[in-house]
Amino acid sequence: MTDQSLPQARRTRADAVGSDAGVPEAGATGNPATGGLSRRRLLGTAGATGLVLGAAGGAAGYAARPAGATPLSSVGSGEVMFHGKHQPGIVQRLQARGHLVAFDLAPGAGRKEAAALLRRWSETARRLMAGEAAREDDTGVALDAGPSSLTITFGFGHSFFARTGLEKQRPVALDPLPEFSSDRLDKARGNGDLWVQIGADDALVAFHALRAVQKDAGRAARVRWQMNGFNRSPGATAHPMTARNLMGQVDGTRNPKPADADFDRRIFVPESGSQDPAWMANGSYAVVRRIRMLLDDWEQLSVKEQEEVIGRRKADGAPLTGGTETTEMDLEKTDRAGNLVVPLNAHARITRPDQNGGAAILRRPFSYHDGIDADGVPDAGLLFICWQADPLRGFVPLQRKLDRGDALSRYIRHEASGLFAVPGGAAEGEYVGQRLLEG
Repeated sequence: MTDQSLPQARRTRADAVGSDAGVPEAGATGNPATGGLSRRRLLGTAGATGLVLGAAGGAAGYAARPAGATPLSSVGSGEVMFHGKHQPGIVQRLQARGHLVAFDLAPGAGRKEAAALLRRWSETARRLMAGEAAREDDTGVALDAGPSSLTITFGFGHSFFARTGLEKQRPVALDPLPEFSSDRLDKARGNGDLWVQIGADDALVAFHALRAVQKDAGRAARVRWQMNGFNRSPGATAHPMTARNLMGQVDGTRNPKPADADFDRRIFVPESGSQDPAWMANGSYAVVRRIRMLLDDWEQLSVKEQEEVIGRRKADGAPLTGGTETTEMDLEKTDRAGNLVVPLNAHARITRPDQNGGAAILRRPFSYHDGIDADGVPDAGLLFICWQADPLRGFVPLQRKLDRGDALSRYIRHEASGLFAVPGGAAEGEYVGQRLLEG
């Protein structure tokens, strides 16, 4: 966890895309010629009374509401475009529900099978994100729902390149992460040949996408691990605000924003002048960590003690040196006894870019709760996902600094880890990874 944040403003269909990052404006509709009508079109105010589509390709069973019916709510109508310069699910705001799933290619499957799988996955993602049915055998799990700001993102793990005979195309930035002293990693729940991130503002829409992706894998790939997470639902607070984590802390105040002048340089691989292979242009690298929060120990602390661990007020996320959440922290301020107001080992101090040679990451996490473990303590915490143009200049220096003396390290445990190369977005008529697999 680091002291950085995503903007939390609610967005509807017109602005769900995040145009600041160069993603095209939303507005694509379902194409009957390709086998599906949009749920968004069928469930809007225009539609024939009682119409039920019998054999209209992938939209079979999707019924229109009567004319004059109430349109989809703002939550359901949010739509993100699949095609664009960057893949979806990176610059968009946090969604209420998420699934992270890694796959390994099946024995005997190689480059040809991987290409066919990414082609299927990309088409499924395009359809579902537009509010359409997946295909003719759609499960109907998300029947009646709009797109709900669904995003589906695909990445490649280190092992994928040997499995497909593409070792020469493997980026140096995808070299395995170093070991950290706080790691207690379960290798079975880390890495993988392929990675898929799913996010949506409706739990059924997110699950529907998960099942479609799993079904599309067929015999080409097998699930290696899966993790499920959540955030606050849009509209749950009186006004948009930075997310809170399961420790109750405002979490992510200093996240870089797409409007920042150096945002693209920090987060995305440039189109030229990079050591990365050409197929990674406009892509990014995702570090995924399952971080257990030792909540029973954390909750034994007083609020004052918790605030000293973090370096910010619990109530509003403002620095202990005063002001509001966005007020610059005064690292030199002392109290009457001459002690630093923000302790040297406070999490917010350690993670500041100006304390780490400018290292910065874009955090886009989900919380998780997987019940109570055998010791009777909650298995809960953060599905930490961070994005950067180069993990060796983003996540690694930050984590090394945290490893050397972060006060928060006593209350968290890193239990799983993965690193994935996430190529740029697919243009119209392309699938994700096509420039790698067919280049």
